[in-house]
Amino acid sequence: MTATTRQLTIMASLPREPSQDVAKHSFYMPGNYVPTVHRTQQSYQACNDIVACFAERARVEQQYAQQLSQWSNKWKAIADSRPLYGSLMTAWQSFFTSAERLSAIHSSISRSLVAEEGIRVKTWQRETFPKKLFCGLRESYDSNTSFSRAQKPWNKKLSKLEKARASYHKCCQKEQSALDKEKRASAVENGSAEKKQKVTEAREAATDAKEKARERYEKILEDVTSYTPRYMEEMEVIFEQSQEEERKRISFLKQAFLSIHRHLDVANNESIKEVYNELHQTLMAIDEQEDLKWWKNNQGPGMLTNWPKIQEWVPPVKKLKRKKREQKGKEGRPVMIGGVKVRALYDYTGEEGDELSFKAGEEFLKVEEEDDQGWCRGVLSGGKEGFYPANYVELAE
Repeated sequence: MTATTRQLTIMASLPREPSQDVAKHSFYMPGNYVPTVHRTQQSYQACNDIVACFAERARVEQQYAQQLSQWSNKWKAIADSRPLYGSLMTAWQSFFTSAERLSAIHSSISRSLVAEEGIRVKTWQRETFPKKLFCGLRESYDSNTSFSRAQKPWNKKLSKLEKARASYHKCCQKEQSALDKEKRASAVENGSAEKKQKVTEAREAATDAKEKARERYEKILEDVTSYTPRYMEEMEVIFEQSQEEERKRISFLKQAFLSIHRHLDVANNESIKEVYNELHQTLMAIDEQEDLKWWKNNQGPGMLTNWPKIQEWVPPVKKLKRKKREQKGKEGRPVMIGGVKVRALYDYTGEEGDELSFKAGEEFLKVEEEDDQGWCRGVLSGGKEGFYPANYVELAE
């Protein structure tokens, strides 16, 4: 590597001086702290935006829940009327059951986004951004006041420095003009010595004024340079206070976003996993052999059939008229002491509330003799008392 190349490489690695535009927009320049002050108000507004954003998402979740429920109700009714059966019908219906469960879960997500996260952010916003009467947010007001106070002496020094710079540059311009005149005067061969002397004196005076202006400029610059560390320290202390408050806000909103994520992360929602796992198990349980067996037993040759056979004659029952039954109940009737055990010959199902029901072969007590309409009163083994047809029983041995 040649010496020239090495020198170029070293120069390229050196930090470049900031351009005038970059320096102009530096944080330390007058008034450039304002974005930091405004950041507090922007953070406050961001809370409103976050609440509004996820309130809208909550409405989306609720609408989805309602659509799931409507879909389930519509197709559940249709499915019930279709000719599917067995495990295949169970599998189809399991989609509707899972949809209802998912609807409930998404309704819960919707409520959580508003009732939990929305209220949480609004409460934190109210506590974190206290307001100052007629001055907006207290933090913004205090931060702006502190920055302005720290920059006040710096601004004065910069103003003096700018005036000294302008004066120095003006003197440089005058000196340059004097030099040009001096060169032109020297170029004239037949010019008078007196005129050349005056031009030279004017140039010397301009040079002297420039030197004095530069001295003032350098002195003021030295004063600004010596004050700079103190100014930077004061500004950075105020800035770090703002940074700390913003750090707390970022930390809170990070946790809020994570909490919202937990609500919305259906991929890791155990309840939703359970819904789909059960749905999958139901679908895997579809058994063509069991379904065919079910159809055979319910719609095919496996159905129960009452083949022709001798049917025993069952005596007809003469119904006891209601009025006579009520009248009979009011009249005093002889009751058998202890009753007589009888055995049912046929099945009988009572049609009135005061009638007994029994199966053929069942034994119970007769407590009242047969009346003129062919009915007796008895007591079943369970203690129920009522009427029964007399010709449906026989005395038990």
